[in-house]
Parts: sequence; C-alpha cells; structure tokens
Amino acid sequence: MNIDICEITPSHIRAIFPYAPGKPISELERELGIRDIVKLASNENPLGTSPKALEAAKQALLDAARYPDGNGFELKAAISDRYGIPAESIVLGNGSNDLLELSARAFLEPGRSAVFSQHAFAVYSLAVQAVGARGIEVQAKNWGHDLDAMFSKLEDDTRIVFIANPNNPTGTLLEKEELASFLKLLPSSVLVVLDEAYDEFLPPGYASNSMEWLSDFPNLIVTRTFSKAYGLAGLRVGFAAAHPNLADMMNRVRQPFNVNSIAQAAAIAALSDTAFLEKSRAVNLSGMAQIREGFEKLGLEYIPSFGNFLSFRVGHAQGIFQRLLKLGVIVRPIAGYAMPEHLRVSIGLEHENEKFLSALQQAIEEVK
Repeated sequence: MNIDICEITPSHIRAIFPYAPGKPISELERELGIRDIVKLASNENPLGTSPKALEAAKQALLDAARYPDGNGFELKAAISDRYGIPAESIVLGNGSNDLLELSARAFLEPGRSAVFSQHAFAVYSLAVQAVGARGIEVQAKNWGHDLDAMFSKLEDDTRIVFIANPNNPTGTLLEKEELASFLKLLPSSVLVVLDEAYDEFLPPGYASNSMEWLSDFPNLIVTRTFSKAYGLAGLRVGFAAAHPNLADMMNRVRQPFNVNSIAQAAAIAALSDTAFLEKSRAVNLSGMAQIREGFEKLGLEYIPSFGNFLSFRVGHAQGIFQRLLKLGVIVRPIAGYAMPEHLRVSIGLEHENEKFLSALQQAIEEVK
C-alpha cells in the first residue's frame, strides 16, 4: 500500500502556514525589471552595519574553515559586561526568532498552552503550534497588549506568556510599572518570554528594567537581537537572558554551533560601537518624525510607534502595496496580523522616506 508521508505528518505541523518575510529587493528586480528600489519592509537599519562589526566579520572570515565556539564564550562575556548579567544566564541564538522557538521547544508540549496578544509577532503562534501546544490569542487594547485580559486567559496548562515590547507590527509599548506588576502577579509555573527586539530604539526613560528584573523573577526570559539597531540582520544573531536554570533547559534543545563565528565576532564588535548605535537612534528619530508629518499631510491614520517602523491605515492596503511595488518601494502588508487595512513601513534614510511618501501619495491617487 502506498502512503503519502505528508498525510500522516502530525496534524499540528500540516496546519502551519509558514512565516512570510518581507519581499527582497532582488525578487522585485527580477519580477518587474526595475532598479533604484527602496526597501522599507523588514525593519532593517538603513545605515547598514557598524564599521567595527564589518571589520570584525572580515577578520573572522579568515578562519571560516573552523567550527565556531559552540558555547560563544567571548560573545557571552561581552553581553555579560554590557548588561551586568552572568554568562550562565545567556543563551545565544540564530537571531531572536531562534530563541523564541527554543523557549517553546524547552517548555511547551502537547497538552500545554501559551498566551500571546492579537496583533503581536507571528512567530509566537508558529513556535507554539510547531511543538503541538495550544495558542491562546487575547484581544488587543489600542493595538497593544492588554495585560489584564492576558492574565484572565491563563489556564492550568499555560506555561508561557509571550510579550513583545515594543510590539511588532504595531509599535506599542507597555509602561515599565505595568509590566513589573504583571510579572509579580504571575504564578511561578508560568514563564514570560519578553521579546525586546526594538529596545535599543527607545528614548531615554522608556527603556525597560528587564535585565535588572531577572534576579527577582526566575520565570522571566528576555530576548534581544542584533538584527535591528545593530544592523546585523543578515548574520542572524541574538541572545536570551534568563535564570541559569532556564538557560540550561534552552541550551539542551539548542542546535550545536547555531551562531556562526562571523556573526559572533561582528556582534562583539557591534556592542562596543556606541557611536553607531547613537547615530542609528538619531536617524530613526528624525525619520520617524518625517514620515509622521507625511502621513498627517496625507490625512492618514497611523499607530504611534516606539520601534523603527510605523503601521498606517490606508483602506485598500493590498492594492496600495502592489502599486508601491511598481513604483519601486517595498513596504509590508500586515493583513496576516488581523490588520487588513494597514501597511507597515520601516524608517529609512531621509531620501528613502521621501521616495516612499511621494510614491504613497501617487499610489493613493491611482487606487482611488
């Protein structure tokens, strides 16, 4: 008897709709044959990569025939020094996505559940589903996390609450006091995975105290990435910080050598390049103001953001998205986040933002 192996694959795997990344520039060039494309779809750093990180990556390439340090000793030491946390509390990941999946693999299984917010990062649901656990999506409040509602949805089998702060794709931010109160209420059997991929873009006074909270909350996992403000998206490197016991469980399911040697070297250098990080914040701040002003002139509603992107309501979003592609501008449709009338645009350099706003005005006029 012939059996289609896909038909007997676990149902929770067959039900997964894979994550759809932002459209690459090369793909649009192939499809439409156009040049001078502006990509503002994936929340990348428009300044590129820190010069210090680039030089470190070039030097690491010379030893590419060797396996990387599977324990990431030097990178962990740099992170430990930067954030004042012990090395045994750090887990390295192939981007922070890897760390979100490691938390699900280590602490979830069929018969357990995880809670996350509506309009939150799609990987939470995918990571939960991939291990056969049950996801509980909680309705958002003002496009952001409603912690009271999330707490009320906890069940006896709930083991993880995923929180993005700032949230992607809406850019909303929970206040530090509100988040700390939520952590205090949770039973010790429920982990909080606090995804802070955009923390480096927060203005002074808004950044969380998450690294300091680790000593008070042994059920807290904080994830960070080098893909955004540090400009290392193509190298895929991030880290989680947690109680050493939690870090140990995550390391048990982590793939050996999951962070390559070039990424490790670049990340170490990026941590030391404070001038590049400050410039990235400044460019983001001015670009955010430029795009907000453009939206207001166009009469478009947008969600105030604490990240390096803005989500805006444009009505026929898919039609506007397609028209923008033909005009050489890539943004991000977010209908998959239950936001069918919105698009998300990353903050670019001044001339990139200007091209986007000009193309957006043209697209709106043409799609009417």
